[in-house]
Amino acid sequence: MKRAIFPGSFDPITLGHYDIIKRGITLFDEVIVAIGINADKNYMFSLEERIQFIEDTFANEPKIKLMTYQGLTVDFCKDVDAHFILRGLRNPADFEFEKAIAHTNRHLSTIETVFLLTASKTSYISSSIVRDVIRNGGDYTKFVPDSVKVK
Repeated sequence: MKRAIFPGSFDPITLGHYDIIKRGITLFDEVIVAIGINADKNYMFSLEERIQFIEDTFANEPKIKLMTYQGLTVDFCKDVDAHFILRGLRNPADFEFEKAIAHTNRHLSTIETVFLLTASKTSYISSSIVRDVIRNGGDYTKFVPDSVKVK
């Protein structure tokens, strides 16, 4: 089975994430959306909210699983028998950042990183931009799946 991990904090999940995940399931038998837990990070949405957003978004997609993890992504990959890390690239800065992580992961393991370019219609969306829109009372719904609701 070709299993990939799509790691992130998903604070919140965006239409850019959605695009990469949906395209990823055409390449892999299973994509595990893996929410990394970092105790030092201040999230806008609780872990439970982020889990619910993702579960609701992909409720009818059996090839997508959701898990949480702590520690190194390559160690999590080994734990769940995934041989690929799926990542989206929006711009050259993303590529440089992700390339460094991919090289580091290759030094730590045999895990391959697979990059997909984001769709042009979502290439400008990031979770940090969405959080800023939310904080300032803007219409965030244009940037996230319908499952993302701000209380």
